[in-house]
Amino acid sequence: MKRRELITLLSGGMLAPIGFLNVQAQQSGRIPRIGVLLNITADDPESQTRLAAFAQGLQSLGWSIGQNLRVDYRWGATDAMRKYADELVALAPDVILAQSTAAVGPLLQSTQTVPIVFTVVADPVGAGYVKSLARPGGNATGFTGFEYAFAGKWLELLKELAPFVRRVAVLRESGSVTGPAQFGAIQAVAPALSIDLRPVDTRNNEEIESTITAFARDPNGGIIVTGSPAATVHRGAIIALAARYRLPAVYYTRYFATEGGLISYGPDFVDQFRRAAGYVDRILKGEKPAELPVQAPTKYELVINLKTAKALGLTVPLIMQMTADEVIE
Repeated sequence: MKRRELITLLSGGMLAPIGFLNVQAQQSGRIPRIGVLLNITADDPESQTRLAAFAQGLQSLGWSIGQNLRVDYRWGATDAMRKYADELVALAPDVILAQSTAAVGPLLQSTQTVPIVFTVVADPVGAGYVKSLARPGGNATGFTGFEYAFAGKWLELLKELAPFVRRVAVLRESGSVTGPAQFGAIQAVAPALSIDLRPVDTRNNEEIESTITAFARDPNGGIIVTGSPAATVHRGAIIALAARYRLPAVYYTRYFATEGGLISYGPDFVDQFRRAAGYVDRILKGEKPAELPVQAPTKYELVINLKTAKALGLTVPLIMQMTADEVIE
């Protein structure tokens, strides 16, 4: 979606003047206000796609941003999340939409009363965000990313696509609970596939580049990129390194493959933003997040980039192409 189209959609089809908002507020009471906290930047195409899906979901339920609904956005670096969380809570929103553990943790430190709808959170129970998936019990609910055991599938896909691989660098965010957990799930299946693993942190481009460069000096290597905010931020560098050193790589979500990565398999996170609009609507109409169950992904996507496969000298099995949700020629 083009940036101009996104701006139009997020503004409800028009950039409503302040006077219009004030008149409507006087006629029908206070206009509901929601906050949005994302751990990726405003100019990242993925943030635009996800927010467009959220706005479309709201529109289908009768909400028009800029007309009968006001939205405040904060997005950017993970290390600024606490500051952004405090800013949004200070605006007294009716509900906050939050993407990822990086956003939810700081928000729950800032408020125990403002309703929070989260997306792309791997383990909300283990993180202490909710008491249980069925009965969250607090002021937060939403949509999980994937179970940790799911990470083992990435190694199986890599081995199927590149049987020669014997060593795998696993990019994960060690400072997040999800990073070591996903790495542990991959470790569990590695012996059966005769794979040696090398954990690589994703804190910054320099560390990623130096570690992958050293890793690539030996043959029969491959890469797995696990789910993390840092991997999203540094995805351009990661994809470029995999291409430079001719390392087959499996990624956790589709935009890596559409941006030049070899193959991705994981939940449809854009769909979660569309579904999150339904929870925001229900909360605005009086329901409590404590009583709205946390939902698991309903859509998983396998995306294969044949152009990248060709560049790496790989032949993608026909059965894998037939089962893929998208094949990029």
